[in-house]
Amino acid sequence: MAEFRRAEDLLERRRPLDALKALAPLLETEQAAASVHLLAARAYLASAQFRRAEEGFLRVLELDPSDHYARFALGRTLQRQSRLVEARTQLRMAAAMDPRPEYQEALGEVSANIAVRADRGA
Repeated sequence: MAEFRRAEDLLERRRPLDALKALAPLLETEQAAASVHLLAARAYLASAQFRRAEEGFLRVLELDPSDHYARFALGRTLQRQSRLVEARTQLRMAAAMDPRPEYQEALGEVSANIAVRADRGA
């Protein structure tokens, strides 16, 4: 899949819109490929297209519910949309599936932000 490798390279070089163009044919022909949807969702997230990123990560999780990275990235996407309670749920699942430090840190950050908002509202 030359298009996939090209899209990965473009995303690495911080060109998410070009990566999405490269992925377009694969998104149509490889609808059951979680890796293609994951790369597209990452590109959407990198280009601040949060709803599309959310849809992409949800599609990955439909195809592979055990993908802890997709849960983490979905949590970060929800966080960027200020949907903190939903984000915390996804980040908790990601951290439970794989206790990587970055997952734990993201969960702590979102939990702290929820607590701050609750204090302000009280």
